[in-house]
This record gives sequence, structure tokens and C-alpha cells, in this order.
Amino acid sequence: MAVLRDILYGVALEQVIGSTDVEVNALAFDSRKVTEQSLFVAIKGTVADGHAFIAKAAEQGAKVIVCEVMPSNFALDLTYVKVKDASKALGLIAANFYQNPSKKLTLVGVTGTNGKTTVATLLYKLFRELGYKVGLISTVENQINDEVIPSTHTTPDPLALNQLLVQMVDNGCDYCFMEVSSHAVAQHRIEGLSFAGAIFTNISHDHLDFHHTFDNYIKAKKAFFDGLNRSAFALTNVDDKNGMVMLQNTAAHKKTYGIKSMADFKAKIIENQFSGLHLDIDQQEVYFKLVGSFNAYNLLAVYGTALLLDQDRMKVLTVLSRLSGAEGRFDYLISPNKIVGIVDYAHTPDALINVLSTIENIRNKNEQVITVVGCGGDRDKTKRPLMAQAACDWSDKVILTSDNPRSENPETIITEMQAGVSAVNQKKVLVISDRKEAIKTAVHLAKAGDIILLAGKGHEKYQEINGVRKHFDDKEVLNQCFNLLK
Repeated sequence: MAVLRDILYGVALEQVIGSTDVEVNALAFDSRKVTEQSLFVAIKGTVADGHAFIAKAAEQGAKVIVCEVMPSNFALDLTYVKVKDASKALGLIAANFYQNPSKKLTLVGVTGTNGKTTVATLLYKLFRELGYKVGLISTVENQINDEVIPSTHTTPDPLALNQLLVQMVDNGCDYCFMEVSSHAVAQHRIEGLSFAGAIFTNISHDHLDFHHTFDNYIKAKKAFFDGLNRSAFALTNVDDKNGMVMLQNTAAHKKTYGIKSMADFKAKIIENQFSGLHLDIDQQEVYFKLVGSFNAYNLLAVYGTALLLDQDRMKVLTVLSRLSGAEGRFDYLISPNKIVGIVDYAHTPDALINVLSTIENIRNKNEQVITVVGCGGDRDKTKRPLMAQAACDWSDKVILTSDNPRSENPETIITEMQAGVSAVNQKKVLVISDRKEAIKTAVHLAKAGDIILLAGKGHEKYQEINGVRKHFDDKEVLNQCFNLLK
């Protein structure tokens, strides 16, 4: 319970009708979740406009209405608060209502197209091993110390986010590492949170269905850094061509990491094998379990962050050398007849090229690379031909299949992918829309030593078709196929 005037602290108010002394028991931006003595925030969403549900919220027991457009009729026993941006207001109100939990621990956000989950997960694992109580908010799962809480979004809405942070504070967490998606920044889901640091991994073609232009996508990432205060740090990948853009205008302490360029935290790849990476990090040679040059960047980001959080350098490197990455990120199995199967979440052209180029660098060139790949429905259509092109350019055989078609026809998605298959690559491509059959076929086509990449779904344990999610696990299906080879 909180008094309205206190939870409106920092919100840009345009008009208030009614008392600000009213007590608020709960917050909601979905009228169906309004309870007695609630504050309801009317948000103009992509699907529905919350302003259409103000009357329903009042019927459900709301005592305060926060909106961008005042209703034509006012109830005498309600307080109405007009704001310029209801999404921004919701973030600030949620932080105030839950007594600003982000200020009671060290909160670090990770943003970028690829690598967010791996970096956040490695930081969580590292700091747990270093003896701290730690929270994790990620695409794969949320964790509070050893308790796993299922994840529904990369970055939850402001109410769920602050509730999670309260739980972390109540459980004594010293740190929380969280993924910060571009959607979350654009939709003000992180408004009102106090970040001790921000990490930028990289940026490439993704989410243009939401942001419309690449420039808007970059600006969304940059807005996260622009919002940092002077006591925070901003750590960026200097080798990414937009890496330094993130540091423009931020008040935070600016730090860089890189492999190719001069940087505050520097690494050199000595060896890259399926068994792991051998790196020189700041003139210290270390072996790591993770594979691929993209993971060299992820490890470097984690290392730099740990040092910026005042951890001991040698302890950090020692623990990092023992850690495995996030589930569904370059996860690999080896069949009884020595076929290598790799499951990876790569669902952007850049991520797919990263994984396939890693395989190319490790393979001995006598084996085939067979890639099974699809594209999600109801998402950025412009990347579909680019995904197929990337798969063809770096593979010996390609099977185009379904990912999560959602409400779209799987055949239509695959047809749009085929536009990226050049005439010279046509002969290496098969189309099998049933993903299970596609995986079975890849295993059937492979011989000893060949490498199969299942791209796009990674850690996901479902496939969404016509709005229905059914159990599906790439690694599980691959394992079943490999077991039949015994």
C-alpha cells in the first residue's frame, strides 16, 4: 500500500483531478487485473488502447486512473492523472510503488542483437561462483540465487520487473544481471530503474518489424546508455561499427572491450577448437569451455564488467575458465558414429554467420556442414532471404524448414526465404517444412565427421503453430535421432 502523491514522484504530470492523498493497493495496466483500490494506467498498445477500458477498470475497483487523454465523464470518487506518456509514467510509478528495488542492489543491463543471454548468464554464474547472492533476468529464464522462475519476455513489463527485483532484494541479492531488449527501451519498460552499468555486445539486422528502420533500432539501444547516470559505467564493443555510438552523450564512465582494436579490455584468440577457446586476455593466457570468436567477445565483456565491479582479476579468469554458456547457445552433441550436432539460437543473419564462420574455422574441410534453418512468423520479414543466403554461403547442404510460424503459413515463410537462394546454390537446398522431419533428414544425410547445425530455436522447448505452442526441443529430437544410429 502506498499514497498516490508518493508514487507519482518524478512523473511529468499534465493535469490531476481528485485527491493525491488516496491510498493505492495495487497497480495494473490490464483492466482484467484491476482489483479494489488499484491504480490503472491506460496505455496505447499495438493491439489495444487502454483508454477504452477506463470505465471497466473503475467498475473493477480502480481508485486512480492514469491516462494520456482524459475521459469525457468523471466519477467523483476517483482520481484522474493526465500524463504525456503513460508508458513512461508506468515505469516510474512501478519503481516508486515497489520502493525502488533497483537502488537496493547492483543492477547491470546487457543490450545488443546477439550475445545478451550468454553475457548475462555468464555474469550470473560468475558472481554466484564468487560467493555472491545474484539475480538473473534473461530470455531463457529468470533466477533468484538458485530458484528458477520461467521467462516469458527478454525484458518483463515494469510491474513484473519491479516485483522480480523486490524478490531479489528480499532474498539478499547483491547483484542482478539482466538483458535489456530494444523493445523494452522503446516501450519504456526499464523506466525508473537505476542501473549501475550497461554493456553493449553488437548490433545487426533484427526487429525491423517493430522499429521499422535500422536507425530507429540503433537509437533504441543508445537510449539505454543515454539514461545512465554519472556513477554508472558504460562498456561497449569497440570492434562493432556502432559500438562507440552507444557512448555518445552518456554521462556514465566510458569503457571499451575488443579483439581487433585498442581497448580498455583486450583479448587475442590463440586457438579456437570444438573443445573450447584459448585466449590471451590482457596478457594472461586462459583456456575456456566456450567455442567461437563471438564467445571470445562475450567472455571479454563479462571479464571487463567484473573488473569494473571491483572483482579480483585472477579469481574472475579462473572461474570463467570453468563455466559453460547459456542453454541453446552453441550446444553440441556427438553421435555414436562421430557426427557433430550443434543447436544454436541464431535467428538473425549476423548470428547465423557468426556460428557458421566459427564452424568453418574449426572444421578440417573434409566434412560436410548441413544447416537446418527457418524463420519466425509475424516477425521481421526482411531478414528471411538473408537467413537463407547466409546458410547457403557457409554450408554444404541446407534444409529450409519451420521455426515458429505463429499465425503465418509455414510454406509462405519458406518461399520468402528461398528468394535469398542464388541459382548456383539451388542444388544444395532441400525444403522440408516439418521441423522434426528436417532434423531426421539432416541426420540421414550426414556421415561420420559431418557437422549438423540446427539454427534458430536454441533453448526453446516449444514450436508455435497457429497460435498454439506444442512441445518441441531441437536438442531432444537430435539426441533421439543420434540414439537410433547406435
